[in-house]
Amino acid sequence: MSESKRLLVLVGSYAEAENEGIYAYELNEDTGSLSKLDGISGVKNPTFVNVNAENNKVYAIGEAVSPEGNKMSEAVALNIDPSTGKLSLLNRNHSISAPPCHIQRDPSGRYLILSSYHGGLVGLQALSDNGEVGALLDEKKHEGKGAHPERQDKPHVHSAFFSPDGKYMMVQDLGADKIAIYSIDADNNELVLHSETKTHAGAGPRHLAFHPNGQFAYVINEVDSSITSYRYDAAAGTLTEVSTVSTLPDGYEGAENTTAEITVSNDGRFVYGSNRGHDSIVVFAADAETGHLKLVEHVSAEGEHPRHFALTPNGKLLIAANRDTNNIVTFTVDQESGRLKYTGHSTGASKPVCVKPVYF
Repeated sequence: MSESKRLLVLVGSYAEAENEGIYAYELNEDTGSLSKLDGISGVKNPTFVNVNAENNKVYAIGEAVSPEGNKMSEAVALNIDPSTGKLSLLNRNHSISAPPCHIQRDPSGRYLILSSYHGGLVGLQALSDNGEVGALLDEKKHEGKGAHPERQDKPHVHSAFFSPDGKYMMVQDLGADKIAIYSIDADNNELVLHSETKTHAGAGPRHLAFHPNGQFAYVINEVDSSITSYRYDAAAGTLTEVSTVSTLPDGYEGAENTTAEITVSNDGRFVYGSNRGHDSIVVFAADAETGHLKLVEHVSAEGEHPRHFALTPNGKLLIAANRDTNNIVTFTVDQESGRLKYTGHSTGASKPVCVKPVYF
């Protein structure tokens, strides 16, 4: 990393189209303080973003309305000036046929993948060579339901994450208690269902993160507040359950809790998850040989409803977005123990949902 690199944090949030919803901040890595550089309006509920720093592009989801008046998704491409953090609209295009909750970019850079919780959909969207959003190429609708009568009455696709080799895409379906594993047929621009992994009943898989050794994947389950470790067979493209741990303290009897985000430290030694209700970040030590997780600590999120969080690229700071208290907070990360310590810096932001720290 050259000295000229700046650490910017791109933020997606709940917002009406007339209000700012996508933000760019600069993060001071020495202090943990955030300085707002820009914000852009014009997109309804751009809750999740994806960043391509090499091409100075930011991609966001948005809620749109079809010509027939039905709720649907759009994918939005933004330019970012790395020297100022200024955001500008590049283009936008209609996407999957229900409101979106997650956006991902495939390793080749040819596609965006959008997920819809409400529609139980996953879609494949074209990306042009200049970074513009192209047409929707394919849309798959899931079927099935889970054990929870209210949360799992129908499919709820929540996210898509690629295997380390980029060959397969894991799509977490909270409503149907399954992880659908797809490949992309680049010749026909289609999503091809490769295999499915059922979770334990009532889990509600939400997000996934791979261990850097590529042998394990960790899935945070929203409905029953747990994390499940899976052994990943890269050749077969399959996940096999190893073990499950609760994200909550033993005997917890507080507010109703749902989980949100999960990530793994760069060295693979620690796994982090967020609790909404308990309003904490939970830290686990990961066994790289077995995939098992062992509790290290719970730390207050310093706000309510930590919808998303991220480690900085060097792993020395963790940034958490607390949606219900409208604040983004930073923690230092002890590299040896994995433990977190609040920096004292809390930055106001309206209903933040997603934080993406990236060097430019």
